[in-house]
Amino acid sequence: MTTIDNTHAHKAFDLARKCVTLSGVICAVTLATVVVMSIADHPGTPFMWARAAILLAIAPMLHRMIARASQGSRRSFERMRVITVTMPIAIIGVDLIPGICPMWYAVLQAVSVLPLVAVAFILNGSGPRAAFPKTR
Repeated sequence: MTTIDNTHAHKAFDLARKCVTLSGVICAVTLATVVVMSIADHPGTPFMWARAAILLAIAPMLHRMIARASQGSRRSFERMRVITVTMPIAIIGVDLIPGICPMWYAVLQAVSVLPLVAVAFILNGSGPRAAFPKTR
């Protein structure tokens, strides 16, 4: 692990951490919505239950990874760069499959990954990348 001395990088990592937290909160709202809909006799599919629970369970891991990256972990930084690009594409791509989930659920899922899209842009910015120069 290296120490990050770049103020611009620290600000970027703080914003990224807030975005990851926001994504986790939206995942919790999504799961709560599935629960409420189920109570109101609009049962969700096993896909909806599993996806909502898994994404909520992943949120603390993403938060821990971005925290480690902000402390200088190159491995966590690189993993977060990959995850924040691929995860939104996979989630939205699956939700676009006709009939897999209701529109309200797909919208909530898309909203939950928008902060991760922001993290992808933040981590690919000049501040965070300067904190982890390429090694040969």
